[in-house]
Amino acid sequence: MRTRSNSGVRLDYYQRVVHKLILDHQQPVTGLFPASPDNDHAWIRDNLYCILAVWGLSMAFKKIADQDEDRAKTFELEQSCVKLMRGLLMAMMQQKDKVEKFKSTQHPLDSLHAKYSAITGRTVVKDNEWGHLQVDAISLYLLILAQMTASGLQIVFSLDEVAFIQNLVFYIESAYCTPDYGIWERGDKTNHGLPELNASSIGMAKAALEAMNELDLFGARGGPSSVIHVLADEAQKCQAVLQSMLPRESNSKELDSGLLSIISFPAFAVDDPQLITKTRDTIVNKLQGKYGCKRFLRDGHKTPREDPNRLYYEPWELRMFENIECEWPLFLCYLVLDYCFQGDKHNISVYMQKLENVMIRKEDDGIKLVPELYAVPSEKADLEQCQPGSQERIPLGRCPFVWAQSLYILGKLLQEGFLAVGELDPLNRRLCSEKKPDVVVQIVILAEDNEIRDKLIEYDLHVQTIAEVAPIEVQPARVLSHLYTYLGRNKKLGLSGRKSRDVGILSTSKLYSLNDRIFAFTPQFSDMKRFYIASDYELMVDTLKAEINFLKSSWQNLLGRPLVVLTLNQTYLDQGKIPMAMITTMKKLKSGYINGTRVNLGQLGDFLSTSAITNLTSFLGSQEDGYPDKLNPQVHSYLEEHLLRSFSNKMSFLSRPAGRPNARMLKRRMSVRGAIKKTRSINVDSETLGMEGEYVGPQLERKPSWLEVDYGRSPSPDDARRKSITKGTSTTGLGVGTITSTEVSKDKLPTPPKEQGPNINKNIPVIVRNRTASESQGVSYAEQETDELVTMLRDTESLDEQGDILQYLVDTHGLEFNTGMTENGKAVRVKDLLKALYEKACTQKLWGLVRHTAGMLGKRVEDLAKAVTDLLVRQKQITVGMPPNNEHTITAPLPENELRQLIHLAYGDDESTAMLTQELLVYLAMFIRTEPQLFMEMLRLRVGLIIQVMATELSRTLSCDGEEASEHLLNLSPFEMKNLLYHILSGKEFAINSVGRGNFSIVSNKSHRYGKKSQIILESGQSLQGNIEDIAPIAEPDRQGQWLRRRRLDGALNRVPRDFYPRVWGVLEQCQGLIIQGKVLQPNLTQEMTSGELKFALAVETVLNSIPQPEYRQLVVEALMVLTLVVEYKAVSHLGGTITVEHLVHKANQIFLEDQMRCNGDATLCCAKAEAGGGGGGVGGALLCGGAAGVCQHLYDSAPSGSYGTMSYLARAVAALLAERLPPEAPVECAIT
Repeated sequence: MRTRSNSGVRLDYYQRVVHKLILDHQQPVTGLFPASPDNDHAWIRDNLYCILAVWGLSMAFKKIADQDEDRAKTFELEQSCVKLMRGLLMAMMQQKDKVEKFKSTQHPLDSLHAKYSAITGRTVVKDNEWGHLQVDAISLYLLILAQMTASGLQIVFSLDEVAFIQNLVFYIESAYCTPDYGIWERGDKTNHGLPELNASSIGMAKAALEAMNELDLFGARGGPSSVIHVLADEAQKCQAVLQSMLPRESNSKELDSGLLSIISFPAFAVDDPQLITKTRDTIVNKLQGKYGCKRFLRDGHKTPREDPNRLYYEPWELRMFENIECEWPLFLCYLVLDYCFQGDKHNISVYMQKLENVMIRKEDDGIKLVPELYAVPSEKADLEQCQPGSQERIPLGRCPFVWAQSLYILGKLLQEGFLAVGELDPLNRRLCSEKKPDVVVQIVILAEDNEIRDKLIEYDLHVQTIAEVAPIEVQPARVLSHLYTYLGRNKKLGLSGRKSRDVGILSTSKLYSLNDRIFAFTPQFSDMKRFYIASDYELMVDTLKAEINFLKSSWQNLLGRPLVVLTLNQTYLDQGKIPMAMITTMKKLKSGYINGTRVNLGQLGDFLSTSAITNLTSFLGSQEDGYPDKLNPQVHSYLEEHLLRSFSNKMSFLSRPAGRPNARMLKRRMSVRGAIKKTRSINVDSETLGMEGEYVGPQLERKPSWLEVDYGRSPSPDDARRKSITKGTSTTGLGVGTITSTEVSKDKLPTPPKEQGPNINKNIPVIVRNRTASESQGVSYAEQETDELVTMLRDTESLDEQGDILQYLVDTHGLEFNTGMTENGKAVRVKDLLKALYEKACTQKLWGLVRHTAGMLGKRVEDLAKAVTDLLVRQKQITVGMPPNNEHTITAPLPENELRQLIHLAYGDDESTAMLTQELLVYLAMFIRTEPQLFMEMLRLRVGLIIQVMATELSRTLSCDGEEASEHLLNLSPFEMKNLLYHILSGKEFAINSVGRGNFSIVSNKSHRYGKKSQIILESGQSLQGNIEDIAPIAEPDRQGQWLRRRRLDGALNRVPRDFYPRVWGVLEQCQGLIIQGKVLQPNLTQEMTSGELKFALAVETVLNSIPQPEYRQLVVEALMVLTLVVEYKAVSHLGGTITVEHLVHKANQIFLEDQMRCNGDATLCCAKAEAGGGGGGVGGALLCGGAAGVCQHLYDSAPSGSYGTMSYLARAVAALLAERLPPEAPVECAIT
């Protein structure tokens, strides 16, 4: 009998334990582990965690393998791991159709199943009988597959399996915007089966995407075909969302111990060490107990008060589980592993001791087992609730809980030195939070032609032209996005490759090789074809700076240096000159630093050795046809076609022939004039800001958009062409059934409505109006006049007039109408004319026209879905449309075409405002990425209201009327639009400079100190009895109206004071409900939700949003704050019944007016005067000064503090309310100072 070293004996002991507790239960056919001897369901997640101990033990044996039998043991253990991983792979491959479907729909019923039969590997429950959509489980599979492959195991055998795994990568790509059921399989914590966005799923997906990137699934023996490709931007999106959510888990769970698997082993998904510490500390402080950690607050699972006969909870009963939630030893295992990876020996032994204290020894062989959870016995529940942590708990559930047991064994192997942390993490994910050297961004600027190159030489800037950088080929980002759609295609399995069209800056900042060609791609934001924002060079420069900054922070874990290639073409010239904004930026780039980022401006050839180069050949070859070295014929023809029309594309439809228009033409021209203006819907009049009441005025006209419903607008000329080639991958699936060919013959065209009828589109409030003379004349000319209109179109020089004619043509004939003109032998449609006009307007920088034509062409902002998602996943909801009757709330990420449909639906025919909304969403997303502090304490962004406030601010600054202001607004260049939005978000004062050609530039103003009390200065000699109309138009000094403006901005942006929602939660605890605008906030909300829960904040926010006027909303928020003070200072023991918050505001208004009467203040000119005359109280009087909701303008314009401030009036109103409610003999102590 041979002697074993101590370590060998110890490992043999662990091998016995692993065999007894884990491997003995592995099914011999499928390799899966059943949940228990009497339940053959095998969960993906549990199976993966079970096998980790086996994998760890195999590596420990490999190190001490001094004899053949140790090598044999190693191999035997490794093969058990391979068997399990392949068993799961086979089970998932049976559901390949689901993977294909889910890429497009992201629907819970199309997801892969979360559990399979351990005996057959088939499904065990139906799609709708379980919360199957668990992104974290599939992500964990990919992560562990990557780690095991990197450690030398061969798990994947064929290229078909490689293609399937590539498609699993696409399956989890959109994790950052896919609400799922999460690690506990229950979604929202009431367990009603509502999926939500979970930080733990997003973190696991990020880790899996990073781990799979450029991984060869055949290990050392593979070639280019077995490599998995991941677009770095997808992992980056998960990273950004994760960063904004932590330490919150989801809308309904403000914290979850499952996050331990994200911040440490196995995912290591967080790069920011401070955030890791913050998350860990919060979990330890709020959830850790003597027996382990609670999963989340108010978790009713297996508690004595849970009703075992039903799966779900009533919302009101969640409060009963407070302080008696079960504690899970599993999380002590995670903490042990976390400290092992940190090398913190003290904490390893502390937590290992805690864990071993709660383990249970088996009778027969003395092995220690980890139980599933510890619950409070039912007779001790009340005591535990009063004094948390005081009672003994009992173990329930499975014992051993193999998921936890497996992690415990790993912890022991690490603690005793049999494993090094690097062996459990061969991909070195644990180092992602280490500090890295600064990124240097390489920048190449190329001129379109020699003319532009020579213009740059004048400024001592030497660049190459696109032709000179050959053999490197430069292409726009859309070419790369098209090439990526071939990734993962497999005919045998029926898999179609990548669905998403988005390629971000991280993907275009690399070089790509294809056979022997090298490609560089220009970033998506500079792609003129796609969207007009790109043709505003000032905004381009601004975006470039932001993107360079983004690369600096996001390129951390990627190879090589990022490379940004930009091309300068004729469109950027301003009257033949290169704009100064561009020159100064290029000079900055040349200096080597821009906005604190190191840059290197140089020639493309010099950067070949320092940039990352990705090989695309593998998936663009004809692998399945047996020609792995030949390019796929489709790809070949696509590239050839693209090289021809790479960067120039000019049209000449609208060039003008000689000759004068005849008189009939002039008459005709009158009938189309103003066609565009008629579609506007921005409303600025201050008394109807927020438009409460049915205000039907000239700017509100809205025609039903029948265009919208009848055919999907093709997003870009390329896509239209592509749509006729590849059926089934259409990007515009509107609800009408996808149209695969874009040729719509004339007889199929919808007959346009001649009169606006209410039956066309139910969701748009149709405002029927009498036709103006010129319009009815237009109708009588209808059919036969089209050719004349087309001639007129050519005759006119003015682009605005061309726009009106085209608007008329679209309204009467639709976009696909054949105008009878031909260009290069092809028939010209109205749509082609519009495109040409759009391009001209872009060149001439006529932004109002650009926005309108872009809307008519159905262009969508480049990254619209991404922008909306960026806002939503950072827990900001969005509403589009004009309040209050037409706001649509977006609460979950939507696909691009649905979003565009929703936005165009919300604004009816007003294409310009619909485009402006898309544009603003992109800017809001830029700001939330770069300056998240602007969005503090804002839960919902109401874009319609923001547009109205922008127009109001312009009309205030330019002192013009509403219609003019909305024209100015729509004509601002994209850069100025972004600037104005920035000033409104940050509340900075601004002034407007005119820059000629009707364009404005917006500059910051030094903010004035606010006066304590508002002053209206009367012209001398004007008597107070004078008519109120005489007083109104007095030019007021700018200081007047400061606080009103401030409240209006804060109200429109839905901004609230810090910790406002948790404090309102406290007020609800003390009364029987709060009534706002007729809606009641019930006190039972505190039973359902914890005070820090996002769902509670949204409930309060929804009620506040029913107030149409922003400034009135702000006063209501202030009134609520006064109530919170009463509660916090315990001025009274209870606030009594329900409180109508508006009554407090009106009471404060009444006290204010009485004060004004007494001291003869400003309000005696309007509301207080009416009070004196007894004219119908405050409400009757409010008509005089036009204050919103019957509250005097002067109260809105008072500062919050001071003896005449709003807070003191609201406090007096609250005191009056309490005086009514308290018994008369009880003395009221005033605790509000």
